[in-house]
Amino acid sequence: MRRILLACAASLVLYGIAFGCLLDRPLTLGRLRAQINANLALGTAITGPKLVILAGSNGPYSHRCEMIGPIVGRPCINAGVAVGVGLDYLFARWKPLLRPGDVVYLPLEETQYARERTTSELGPDAAIMLRHDRATLWTMPPHRQLAALFASDLRAGIMSLLEMALLDSDFHDPRAAATGSTNAWGDHIGHTIALSAASRSALLHEQPFHATAAQISGGYGTELVRQFVRWAAARDIRVIGGLPTGFADSPIGTDSLAAIRAVYLGAGFLELPNRSRYPRSDFFDSPDHLNEAAQIRHSFAIAQALRCMMGGTVSRGADPPVRLVATHAPATPQ
Repeated sequence: MRRILLACAASLVLYGIAFGCLLDRPLTLGRLRAQINANLALGTAITGPKLVILAGSNGPYSHRCEMIGPIVGRPCINAGVAVGVGLDYLFARWKPLLRPGDVVYLPLEETQYARERTTSELGPDAAIMLRHDRATLWTMPPHRQLAALFASDLRAGIMSLLEMALLDSDFHDPRAAATGSTNAWGDHIGHTIALSAASRSALLHEQPFHATAAQISGGYGTELVRQFVRWAAARDIRVIGGLPTGFADSPIGTDSLAAIRAVYLGAGFLELPNRSRYPRSDFFDSPDHLNEAAQIRHSFAIAQALRCMMGGTVSRGADPPVRLVATHAPATPQ
């Protein structure tokens, strides 16, 4: 029995060393980590009041801080990444950089509210923290640390070896040419209508996920957002909820929409007249990703709405007035 226990302990130590110190996913997780760190570096460099957009990939693909910032009159950082990255991880990384007077806009995807705790804890950020960001991992509760330690499996090990070998062989990553790139504000750019042609047929038959009101109300993601809203309110940081972009022919259900609004009671909620729904032809490669032309139009409407909610006025020549839903008075102009 002693030998068996010693063998088990040794295997756990080897597993921890392998995934914590040796193996890596530079082409998949490395790209996410680089974008998160670039966004945080920009946030660190800004000394005055700022606007931060936090979401899944709907953030960078469907919103453009490059144009939103000048309209709202403050620096804007598009800090959205992949929808699978845990909200607790994003909040943990951004909390130290948020100051009184900052505004955080959350156009979260429906699945981010409904996600269960076990699913959230085993996202790509678990492997990122274990391998590269143990400083953040130590601030997480014990169950999150344990989940990060055992988030990788045999497939992850094989993929790590393959990705590391490709990187060592000067592998040319084709993703920028196929999907576009990222600008200095964290926006995804270059995802043109021409590039979206490859996904056009698939988008016509795509059936978007819609969370039920019960899934949203009882979701672990919703719990994390509510905690963040309370944390921000105690520090004079304004949180404004919003809606993700999606197909006009597949709207969010009335009850689910009410459940999303309820998450932001005591904060604010931005809702465009079209509820951020657009024709399928306006999308790039998924129901959450507008193509670049539609991204720019949507960002202009969002910027006008945010400007109004943050205490400014809608600029002359703006799009038709937006409908705003706020649960308290607009913030004093900064």
